[in-house]
Amino acid sequence: MEPKIIFENENFIAVNKPAGLLIHGVKGVKNSGLTLVDWLLKKCPKIKSVGDNPEIRPGIVHRLDKDTSGVVLIAKNQKYFEYLKNLFQNHKIQKTYIALVSGKLKEHKGIIDKPISLKPGTTKRTVFRGKMTKEAITEYEVLKIFELPQNFSLNSRQPVFFSLLKVWPKTGRTHQIRIHLSSIGHPIVGDSLYGHKENALGLKRQFLHAESVEFNVDETNKMKIEAELPKDLKNILKRLT
Repeated sequence: MEPKIIFENENFIAVNKPAGLLIHGVKGVKNSGLTLVDWLLKKCPKIKSVGDNPEIRPGIVHRLDKDTSGVVLIAKNQKYFEYLKNLFQNHKIQKTYIALVSGKLKEHKGIIDKPISLKPGTTKRTVFRGKMTKEAITEYEVLKIFELPQNFSLNSRQPVFFSLLKVWPKTGRTHQIRIHLSSIGHPIVGDSLYGHKENALGLKRQFLHAESVEFNVDETNKMKIEAELPKDLKNILKRLT
C-alpha cells in the first residue's frame, strides 16, 4: 500500500503513511524495501536538500514507527522546516492518535506522566530506570469498550475486553504512547514489543493510528489535517461490534 497525499502547498506536504513503511533508512544499513523518503523524493525532488540531515531524512520533521499509520508532515523548503521544527519543539502542534488496547480502563479519562528512559543494552524504551531519561506525558480518553465476541478463538473462560482510545501525546518521545499505555497495564493490541506476543484479534501490527495534527500553518491560519483510519483497523472494529 502506497502513502497518500492528504494536503500540499508551497511549504509542506501532509501524507497518510501506511503501516509497514519506514520513514527513512539508516546510513550504512541496507533497507529491505521502499521508505517514505524514497517515495517522497520521486513525488517532490526539491526536498532533497531540506532538513537537518537531508542525506538521510530530507524534509522529515517528525516520525511515526514503521507499524504505525497516519499523518506525517514533510517540509518542502528549509525555512518551513525550521518553522515546523520550532512548533514541534515548543509543543505547538496537537497530535491526536487512535489506539485499541487490551482490557477495560477504570478511568474514562487520564494523564500518564512517567519519564521514559533507554533500556541499557537495547534500543527498547522503559518507564523504569535507564539511560537518557526524559519527561514524557500522554493524555487519553476512552471512546468505547468492547467485549470479545464468542466467535473469536480464545482459550479463556473469563470475559475479554478491549478499549478504544483517543490519545494526545504532550511530548514526543520514541515509542511514547506504546510504552505509556503498556505501563498502566493496557498495551496496544498487536504491539509485540511492549505488549503481548500474540493477540486474539489476529492483528499483525499495533493498532495505533495518527489520526490528525492541528497547528498554525502561518501567523494567521490554523489547520487540522486528518488521516482516515485504514481498512485493516476498521475491519478489527467491525469484528468487535
